[in-house]
Amino acid sequence: MTETVPRLVVRTYAPMRRRWLLAVLALLAVFAFYVTYEYGRFDGGYDRLTVSQRDAEARVGRERLEKQNRELRVKLAEYESARVGQGRERAEVAKAIGDLQAQVAKQAQELAFYKGVVEQGANAPEVKIQQLRITAGDAPRRFRLRITLVQPVRSERSVEGTVTARVEGEREGGPLALDLAALSADKRAEIAFSFRYFENIDPEITLPEGFSPERVSVEVRSAKKGVAPVVQSLLWSVE
Repeated sequence: MTETVPRLVVRTYAPMRRRWLLAVLALLAVFAFYVTYEYGRFDGGYDRLTVSQRDAEARVGRERLEKQNRELRVKLAEYESARVGQGRERAEVAKAIGDLQAQVAKQAQELAFYKGVVEQGANAPEVKIQQLRITAGDAPRRFRLRITLVQPVRSERSVEGTVTARVEGEREGGPLALDLAALSADKRAEIAFSFRYFENIDPEITLPEGFSPERVSVEVRSAKKGVAPVVQSLLWSVE
């Protein structure tokens, strides 16, 4: 019977080498997968460089738009602030203009009032015909003119001047005007006056035969130069 002799097998045990080998194989597998993935995308029309460039351009464009948006917001805020400030300024200016217009209107009224007072005092006649009447005389066709003169403005000095009268009417179908000289007995063309407060003048007149009176006019002239005469007319009406 043959005796079996056992064999001794010697093997090398290197655990670190095996680990490195596995890691390298895994990396190669991942790289192969990535290359395959990229090749598949490239073959399908996908260009990573183009996409990256587009992403970069899109990012730059987005940043530019965001910058412009910020600038526009700043400008909008400035315009809004300026608009509010201008609105306040316009309101203040409008209020100031309104106040000035009110002051001008008030001053214009005061000026017109004082101007009227001055003009009234400057242009007011020295003599005013307070009353003009016609009364019947003591004989037919004889009448008396009742004329009352006053000073319209109170004064401490006397006024002087003359009074004339004229009667207008018809005679023998035609118009006729007779002055005081033709109607009075003393043939005076005018009557002088001088008074401080008032004066009554009562000239007596006689109308000629056939004369139909229609109106009497009285004219008062001041002795002071530059003063306009005062004229007053009255329809012929005997009291």
